[in-house]
Amino acid sequence: MRIVPLAQAQDLPRWRRPVTLLFLMAFAMPVAFATWSALLNNFVIEAAGFTGVEIGWLHSVREVPGFLAVGVIALIIFIREQVLGLISLLMLGLATAVTAWFPSLGGLLAVTLLSSIGFHYYETVNQSLQLQWIEKDRAPQTLGWLVAAGSAASLLAYGALVATWQAFDLSYNTVYLAAGGFTAAVALFCLLAFPQFESPNPQVKRLFLRRRYWLYYLLQFMSGARRQIFVVFAAFMMVERFGFEVHEVTALFLVNFLANMAFAPLMGKAVARWGERRALAFEYVGLVVVFLAYGGVYYFGWGVALAAALYVIDHLFFALAFALKTYFQKIADPRDIAPTAAVAFTINHIAAVFLPAALGYLWVRSPGGVFLLAACMAAGSLILALMIPRHPEPGNETVFSGLAAAPAE
Repeated sequence: MRIVPLAQAQDLPRWRRPVTLLFLMAFAMPVAFATWSALLNNFVIEAAGFTGVEIGWLHSVREVPGFLAVGVIALIIFIREQVLGLISLLMLGLATAVTAWFPSLGGLLAVTLLSSIGFHYYETVNQSLQLQWIEKDRAPQTLGWLVAAGSAASLLAYGALVATWQAFDLSYNTVYLAAGGFTAAVALFCLLAFPQFESPNPQVKRLFLRRRYWLYYLLQFMSGARRQIFVVFAAFMMVERFGFEVHEVTALFLVNFLANMAFAPLMGKAVARWGERRALAFEYVGLVVVFLAYGGVYYFGWGVALAAALYVIDHLFFALAFALKTYFQKIADPRDIAPTAAVAFTINHIAAVFLPAALGYLWVRSPGGVFLLAACMAAGSLILALMIPRHPEPGNETVFSGLAAAPAE
């Protein structure tokens, strides 16, 4: 395939430019992943008889490839990042398409592992390409629009589910085949239609940890631990506690993505105006309140309407997570983006490997304890976010950087 330097990419037709490719990938991935998520809780309960223990194990297995995302560093020695990302997206689509063929714990663990390899390796490479291909001064706004594009894709998928699931008596197999097949087809098109874009900064292709990125690493760890509790147990609660059916869960997801479509671009502007520290602090304060309220909903029966509202608000706060990307983009050596994206993805998934399984046992005894733990994690993230300087850059990675550089009195 033709290799095009990034500086010359603007001479290409608009539909073949790097940002267009990023938008196509951002649109294609959620169709498979979000459909899988929307159907998962009902499918595993109805077809495989899952309880909190089995769903915890399923999500722990799903996160193993995320923990092993450092393998991307070895792969990009032999495969271009762009090609690796699209092959991973293709793998996600194909594995999602056949999910309903394996309605047992063992079968679901196996196919989930395959789809997870595709998802996590795609996400690792995609984050790297975004930070390499998007200019720093435009990154918050463009990332916000990419989030909106992904939300639009999910909106279309969920809208189709809500409109057709009961009306046409769809099966899990039909929906998984359609969603996974669409994602695979888009990935194949992108592999064939786009040239290979060459970044001006060759990436370091080895594993390393840099001391000056320590705050970014810690924020990634806390983000992964906290997010797993939401991803695994918030939707599961809606099915187990309130008896949501497929079309009701999907309708809830639909509202989520409508909200993200409307607010993600505005959040991008807010990050550009307020800076990463204020944006992330706002997110974490909101998440503390939301997780505490989740516990109240479960124990005190505050109502399904409040639970659904909290779920939507939770998603909106998580949409601000791209501020972590722009924070790293500002402090990073351009050559470090690909390897650090892989390392950060692994750090993000350290807790994700064991937390879902461990908390599955806590869930059957004390669901509120799970959400209390998540609130504590969000509070810890808030403390870390306050260590981000107002204007992060190389040499000014944390609020302590100036103190360390100052001469002793």
